[in-house]
Amino acid sequence: MLHINDLVYRIEGRPLFEGATLAISEGQKLGLVGPNGAGKSTLLRLIRGEISPDAGSIVLRPGARMASVAQEAPGGADSAVEHVLGALPERSELLARLVVAEEAHDGMAQAEIHARLAEIGAHAEPSRAARILSGLGFNEAMQAAACSSFSGGWRMRIALARTLFANADVLLLDEPTNHLDLEATMWLESHLATYPGTLIVVSHDRDLLNAVTDRIAHVDGGKLVAYRGNFDQFLRQRAERREHAAKAVVRVEAERKKLQAFIDRFRAKATKAAQAQSRVKALERLGSADAPPRAYEVAFSFPSPETLAPPLLAIDDVTLGYGDAPPVLRGINLRIDQDDRIALLGANGNGKSTLMKLLAGRLEPRHGRMVRPSKLRIGYFAQHQTDELIAGDTAFQHMKRVMPGVHDAKVRAQLGRFGLAQARGDTAVEQLSGGEKARLLFALVTRDAPHLLLLDEPTNHLDIEARDALIEAVNEYTGAVVFIAHDRRMVELAAERLWLVADGRCKPYEGDLDDYRKLLLETARVAPDRGGAATDAEAKANKRDQRRAAAERREKLKPLKNLISKAENEVERLTRERDRLAALLADPTFYDGPPADVARATREKGQVDSKLAAAEERWLAALDTYERAESDAMADA
Repeated sequence: MLHINDLVYRIEGRPLFEGATLAISEGQKLGLVGPNGAGKSTLLRLIRGEISPDAGSIVLRPGARMASVAQEAPGGADSAVEHVLGALPERSELLARLVVAEEAHDGMAQAEIHARLAEIGAHAEPSRAARILSGLGFNEAMQAAACSSFSGGWRMRIALARTLFANADVLLLDEPTNHLDLEATMWLESHLATYPGTLIVVSHDRDLLNAVTDRIAHVDGGKLVAYRGNFDQFLRQRAERREHAAKAVVRVEAERKKLQAFIDRFRAKATKAAQAQSRVKALERLGSADAPPRAYEVAFSFPSPETLAPPLLAIDDVTLGYGDAPPVLRGINLRIDQDDRIALLGANGNGKSTLMKLLAGRLEPRHGRMVRPSKLRIGYFAQHQTDELIAGDTAFQHMKRVMPGVHDAKVRAQLGRFGLAQARGDTAVEQLSGGEKARLLFALVTRDAPHLLLLDEPTNHLDIEARDALIEAVNEYTGAVVFIAHDRRMVELAAERLWLVADGRCKPYEGDLDDYRKLLLETARVAPDRGGAATDAEAKANKRDQRRAAAERREKLKPLKNLISKAENEVERLTRERDRLAALLADPTFYDGPPADVARATREKGQVDSKLAAAEERWLAALDTYERAESDAMADA
């Protein structure tokens, strides 16, 4: 269906693809994966013909129709369903001709047009378009509303619906779940799993890749490396390849040393000269085994807050709304403790983000009350905050602004918690990837070690490795977390409680995501699971075990984290004192005063230097102990 042959593409002289080759068969469902910036979206643009390769070729089967989501969100007066139906130009053209034929009373033309409409199944298309829109969260009233009446996220859903409706032979999707809620994501998985054409999807959603794809292409070092199976199978195969490559390096190096030792020992001996020369040729033929590329790694680390007396928040019979409009949520009675991990379920538009604004203190209750400790610190992450970043400023400048008076080293340490080391920290925001901007937001909202972390769609723009790092960081965090995520894996592995926001209420949900999927099935939002009951039971048990293990690890490591925090605070205190005394002793006018004051300050400076050195040793020792304990806990898990 599609052949990529020796593809070469460079951006400003930097090679993005260098001799990349891949063949995609008809009906294949290919997942395109790799870290942010590897070139996945660029490859889709090359396939669509929007840009041209520097060398090589991309060949699509003649006559094959290709569809991808439009970059610009649809607007205008057309209804959502009319815009989706516009993806079939022949149908639109036939209906327009039919109007003309009817006005001209041309019965023969009308008959021919009706015959063709019946042949292409045009009369069934409105119901098919409605089913797709319904799956993506549009009720009947929304389907009939003008595209211009929707927000940007919903317009992108309309664009996705039009692409899915188009009956293309090759479907290209670039992060299709980014504008979807969990419910629409579940529907999309089911829809793509039964899609009859060829699919190429770029996604960082592990569940979607596992449910839909039968082949993975990994963008690796400018090449396209193909693997059979879904994403989990790709991970296993890649690990095996890395292991074999590492063993090959060891084997080749051992043979190289053996040959070199023989050459060095016998080269000067006439009786062994021929054998030595043959070893020289063998050594030349041996060449070298390439070491496996280092695995892409990213780590997140949320700073730990001190413990507050429970509860962190108590919400009593609260009603929420905006202005004079009808209430969005009412009768809310909830409680959050510091060890809580809570995921909000519910379709977009049901009030999840409104509830988050209440928890963040950005929306006051219309009725009822909310009680919180005076010392409570809250970190609120929302995707729209990326629009508030200053394009020309660096990550470090953003962080420095919100941490005034803090030593530069500590500011950079906060950025480093989220993978923004020196080089990326000094890069202008406009040059950062979407994932790096999200990491900057994490660094900004957690700078003061909040007791409660509110995350509204935190996985958008994060690649798979970064999503896994986020899940681990949430599990290790000693504060409370409430989050909204369309990434099912994050909900399954990080949430210990579920709250369902629906029908103007928010209540604890006693089931798990499998139960929730069945609840959605009852309302015909998603297709049935293909797994059996035994598989479901095993999966539930495994998820419960993972959540329980994560909670046990947090509890076990909590004293060590407190020890680290105490040592770090002591180092900071002594550093401030040392800097004060150093500045005093560096001031020439200070020496005009009493000599006793100079002697006392010099003596105190020496004592503080000694105490600081000892405190830094205790801090490093505590960090080392924690890292070993964390490694042991992960190994036991």
